[in-house]
Amino acid sequence: MNPKDPLKKVLYIDLTKRKYWVEEREDLFVKYLGGVGVGIKLLEENCPVDIDPFSPENPIILAIGPLNGLFPLASKTVALFKSPHTGNLGESHAGGRSGLALRMAGYGAIVIKGKSSRPCYVAIHSNKVFFRDASTLWGLKAGVSAARLIRAKEPGAGLRTIIRIGPAGEKLITYSSVTLETYRHFGRLGLGAIFGSKNLKAIVISGQRDFPVSDFKTYKEVYTELIKEITESPKMKKYHELGTPANVLPLSLVKGLPIKNLTTNELEKVEEISGENLAEKYLARRVACTHCPVACIHLAAIREPYEDEPYFYKTTYVSYDYELIYALGSMLGISDSYKVLKLIQTVEDYGLDAISTGVILAWCTEAFEKKIITEVNTAGLIPKWGEAEVYIEMIKKIVEAPNEFYKDLCRGLHFVVEKYGGKEFALIFGKNEMAGYHTGIAGYAGFLLGARHSHLDNAGYSLDQSCWKNQLSVEEIAERLLKEELWRQILSSLVVCFFAREIYRIDKVLKCLNIAGYNLNEEKLWDMAEKIYTSKYEFKIKSGFDMENLAIPNRIFELPTFTGHIKPEALQNLLKVLKEKIKNLLETQTRQPLL
Repeated sequence: MNPKDPLKKVLYIDLTKRKYWVEEREDLFVKYLGGVGVGIKLLEENCPVDIDPFSPENPIILAIGPLNGLFPLASKTVALFKSPHTGNLGESHAGGRSGLALRMAGYGAIVIKGKSSRPCYVAIHSNKVFFRDASTLWGLKAGVSAARLIRAKEPGAGLRTIIRIGPAGEKLITYSSVTLETYRHFGRLGLGAIFGSKNLKAIVISGQRDFPVSDFKTYKEVYTELIKEITESPKMKKYHELGTPANVLPLSLVKGLPIKNLTTNELEKVEEISGENLAEKYLARRVACTHCPVACIHLAAIREPYEDEPYFYKTTYVSYDYELIYALGSMLGISDSYKVLKLIQTVEDYGLDAISTGVILAWCTEAFEKKIITEVNTAGLIPKWGEAEVYIEMIKKIVEAPNEFYKDLCRGLHFVVEKYGGKEFALIFGKNEMAGYHTGIAGYAGFLLGARHSHLDNAGYSLDQSCWKNQLSVEEIAERLLKEELWRQILSSLVVCFFAREIYRIDKVLKCLNIAGYNLNEEKLWDMAEKIYTSKYEFKIKSGFDMENLAIPNRIFELPTFTGHIKPEALQNLLKVLKEKIKNLLETQTRQPLL
C-alpha cells in the first residue's frame, strides 16, 4: 500500500476508561485490504468467541478500505461485532457519509470496547477524540433525532457523519439498528443493541485531508472511465429511476414476493406498493451517499395535518426500498402505499431493523389465527393481515415491552418460537428473519449458509432465475454461489457498494488498487477473498454455528415458486454440495480439519 496512506491507522477507544490510542496496522491492510477483511481480523483479535454479546468486551469494529474517498461508489463502512440476535458473527454495511468521514479523519478502522458509566457519545475529529455526556440524549421519545441536537454542538458540517441509535437500541432489542445521516443504516443483526449495552448513544466522525495516489494522470483516466460507465450504463439506471422497489412487480409476477408469511402468492392491489406507484404518488427527491452519482435513496413525502392546528401541515420524508416494502407491506398483507410508508416511518423512529420487525409481526398474525398466542399475549391487540394501525401499535409495544410476550419479541423470532411454538411457519434462517425472496433453492441456500445470513451474501435469488433459464446442475449452482460470495468479500473489503458489482469487475478493481498503491494480480485477489471468507466462517463455527444442523422452516416447501414447489431433497442436495465446498476451503486455508 502507499506508505503515505493513513488508512493503516487503527483507532482504539476504551469507553470504560475513557481513553484512546492509535496503532499502525499496515500488516492487516496489506494482507486483507480493509473493510470486512481487516474488520474480521480485528474482531478475531479483540472478541473472545465465547463472550456474551452484551459484555463490555464485545467490540464494535468499523472499517473502510483503500478505495474509499478515491473512487465513486466506494462509499460504505463495514461494521463487525458479535451479534446479540444470533449469538454469532454480526456484519452490517452502511453508506451515507460514514466511509468518507472515516477516511478524512485519517483512520482505516475503529475498535470500540468497554462500557461507559453513563450515556455518552464519542466525537472523533481527526487526531482528537472527545467523550461527551449524552444523558440528555438518552430516552428521547421516538421521532426526536439525537443527531439534530448533536449537529448544533459539533464541528465538521458537510463532511461529518453522525452514527446513532434510537429507543430500540437503548432497550437492547436484539434487532435494533444504527442510523446514519437519517436515511442509511447498519440494519441487520443488532448493532444498535451493542451500542446500547455500552451506553453509547452516538459516534461523530469528521476530518479533512488529501489522499495519496501513485499516478495522478492514470487516476484521472480510470476515474473518468468509472464515472462514464456508472452514469451512462443501464446497469445502474434502475437504481436511480425507481430504486430497488422496481423489484416488487417482477417478483410478484414470478411468485417470488413473500406475502402474508408465505401463505399465498396473491396480494390484491399489489401494484399500489410498486416502485412505479410510489414514484408517481409519493417520490419527493432522491439522495445519494457521499461520492456516489447514482442517488438510489428514494424519499417519499408524507403530508399530515397537525392535530391542534387546522390547515397547517407537516411534511415528513421517508426512505423506502424493496426490503422495507416486502417486510412491512406484502409480508403483512398490506397493499396501501400510505400505510406501508407509515409503518416504515414507525420502525425508523424507534430504530428497529425493518426486515426482522416485519417477519416477526407476520408470524404473530398467523400465530394469533392459530391460537398459539391470544389477546392476553398481545395486550388486547388483534393482529390481522392488512391492519397497519394494529401493527404500528404492536411495534410501539415491542419497544415499551409492557408484558412478558413483548419482552420476548425483543429477543427475536428464534427465541419466541422456542418458547411458544409455531416453529414450522417461522421464517428464520440461522436465527435471523428472512429477507424478501421466495425464489428457489439457491436463494434459501444463501440464507442458510451465507457467512452473514443475508440475501446480499451471494445473490442466490438472482441465481434461481438463471437456474430456471439455463437448467444448471446442483454442482454448478453451488460453485456459482460460493464464487459470488468470495468476490463479495473483495468488494466489501474495498468497500464498494454491491449495487456497483457489475461495474467493479476484476480488471477495474486491479486498476483502482494499483492507483491506491497495491501491486496485486487476479490470483492474489482470489487468495485474499478465500482468506477473508474462511476467517469469517471460522469465527462463526467457533461461536457455535453448526452447518450440519440447519433449521429449515417447513413453510418454504408449502408455497410454490415460479418453477413449482421447492423439493426438500433438492435443497438438501444443494446444501450438501455447498457444505463440502465450504469445508474444503476451510481445510485448505487453515491447514487443519474442520472441527
